[in-house]
Amino acid sequence: MKYLTVPLSTKHNRESFDSGTDLLNRYFKQQANQDVKRKLSACFVYESKETKEVIAYYTLSSASISQKIIPQKYSKRFPKSYTSIPMILLGRIAIDKHFQGKGVGKMLLIDALKRCYHSSHYVGSFAVVVDPIDEHAVKFYERFGFAELPSSGKMFLPMKTIQDLFK
Repeated sequence: MKYLTVPLSTKHNRESFDSGTDLLNRYFKQQANQDVKRKLSACFVYESKETKEVIAYYTLSSASISQKIIPQKYSKRFPKSYTSIPMILLGRIAIDKHFQGKGVGKMLLIDALKRCYHSSHYVGSFAVVVDPIDEHAVKFYERFGFAELPSSGKMFLPMKTIQDLFK
């Protein structure tokens, strides 16, 4: 199975990366490598084949969401004994500002969803959840079918929907 991205390693030059968002830049430059070492998240990097310049990155980690905030349409299928539902968190997604507006975000999201779909064969996960950083991010995720998790600011895409994309 082919992916667009590779796992973050110490060979990646993170210093020149600039997404235009300080929070995402700081995370990538100062914390991402430590989170990977501590197994708190997995970070995947999209790099230029020619220059090895980092174009974009995203992170994945395990998560759970209270069954109470999952829309009835989905939660009615869950056993009552499950107070929280396992999900995969697409925690951060950032594109260097020189590459924004060129479809990289869409490619990166597809790559992340593909990884999530394949991992769901081995680890139970009801959906992929995101916590959009701003209204622009909300609109981006809505275009790909993510739905709001009421009263949380988070959005989700059921694994069943993702499965249908990759079958």
